[in-house]
Amino acid sequence: QVSLVESGGGLVQAGDSLRLSCAASGYIFSNYAMAWFRQAPGKEREFVATINWGGSRTYYADSVKGRFTISRDNAKNTLYLQMNGLKPEDTAVYYCAKGRSSVVGYDARDYDSWGQGTQVTVSS
Repeated sequence: QVSLVESGGGLVQAGDSLRLSCAASGYIFSNYAMAWFRQAPGKEREFVATINWGGSRTYYADSVKGRFTISRDNAKNTLYLQMNGLKPEDTAVYYCAKGRSSVVGYDARDYDSWGQGTQVTVSS
């Protein structure tokens, strides 16, 4: 079955960088779009970034555009999120998600499998 395992979260200071990873297994990784979402305490899960099956198309939430970079290594079945210039408002649990198809989407309903999440905490 599909398995998505995130790693790389932690506690950092404002302005620092982190790189999240998501190891995928149980399906043909290169056939599907992938995405990162996040959920802060007391808030709904929100879209962060998405990437199409081959990595040629990426899209970002306005709140992270220019600071975060989503990428994928299909040979390693791994999704990444490089986060630079972190802000306290980036504090959340970050989830990777498998798309229902090769096409990118911005809504959680466009994704059918989720990892367990990794905590990112940014102190001011």
